Amino acid sequence: MEDEILACIKEKDIKYLHSGQIAKHVFPVNRKEAHNKGIPHLIVRIFIIKRKHKNDIEFLIQKRSTNKKTYPGYFTDSASGHIVYEKGLDLSSIKENAYRELEEEVGIKEKDLKKLIFYDFKSEKDELSREVAYIFLGVAKENIDLTLNQEELETDSTRFYSRSELENIINKKDLVDHSKEVWKELLSSDLNSFINDREKSKNGNNNSIALFIGRFQPLHHGHIYVLYRIFEIYEYVKIAIGSSQISHTKENPFTKEERKRFIEAALKKREIREENYHIYYVPDIFNAKKWVEHVVSIVGNFDKVVSNSNWVRELFKNENYELSKKITIFKNKYNGTHIRELIAEGNEKYISLVPNEVLDIIKDCNGFERIQELNEEEDNYD
Repeated sequence: MEDEILACIKEKDIKYLHSGQIAKHVFPVNRKEAHNKGIPHLIVRIFIIKRKHKNDIEFLIQKRSTNKKTYPGYFTDSASGHIVYEKGLDLSSIKENAYRELEEEVGIKEKDLKKLIFYDFKSEKDELSREVAYIFLGVAKENIDLTLNQEELETDSTRFYSRSELENIINKKDLVDHSKEVWKELLSSDLNSFINDREKSKNGNNNSIALFIGRFQPLHHGHIYVLYRIFEIYEYVKIAIGSSQISHTKENPFTKEERKRFIEAALKKREIREENYHIYYVPDIFNAKKWVEHVVSIVGNFDKVVSNSNWVRELFKNENYELSKKITIFKNKYNGTHIRELIAEGNEKYISLVPNEVLDIIKDCNGFERIQELNEEEDNYD
């Protein structure tokens, strides 16, 4: 366990995780070093519920082993653990970490669950460590059998509890505070609807309006390909420029106005009429749980969300919005981070990846020099 390589992050970059920018901000550190130096690192917390009778819901609550260094003998979530670093870490790979912890600690496998969704994102801090928790909520099958890890937890007290039993545990002092907060939220939620999938989609039943979200730092041929496919299917496209308030940084070098110019120039060149789309600015609010509501408050109604981002898809899916199928592109090639790196290195391979009209705008606003300077500043800062 001490040799485990954790996904760590700088304190100043934690806010970017709220907008799904994971891989570009995390870095690997040995577990022991991360703990000894107090380096912020990512974890998963999983909360599992299941139906007992028609309207009765039970909650899987783990009691930590008395041999644990932190919170020995305390009640907590259903399972939790570190997120192991990997290149290209995203929400889907974080979800795999959640499945791993469930199986290791309580013997729950993916096939034992009806569903497991991303629920929330919380930054946690205590006297020993700074952890950033990706919280998942799952529904177990009614006839599930647990296989409890005796080294990790107290087997006689780790089980499914009734609502009244959970309420009693919440009122005691031996419940981990970070877990108590989530259990209280769940008790006040409409869990029956969540289990039954009763809520209907918030979208219409046609293909009139699509929502396409991106940062466009810069716009590249991958974006163009996706937009072409969208305009083939939908009558009207709402294009949202994400992280619109952020510019002149290594990850977000261009202003929202410059990015809007990229889109308008590229669509005009391809004879896409202005009456068929509208461009919106969507600033980051650094709050994953409220992000979808924030986006909708700006762009209004639409029929489907078009996105290849697992993060965006999961957040909209959890709020019952319809998703289009992913539109396949060569992501390693047509990728904003990759293109900015090529520009920073002076590698002209970027020229074939970005439309000429966008390259002209980048040149016009001294964007090439800006990217190189921002990369040098960031490297010197590190």
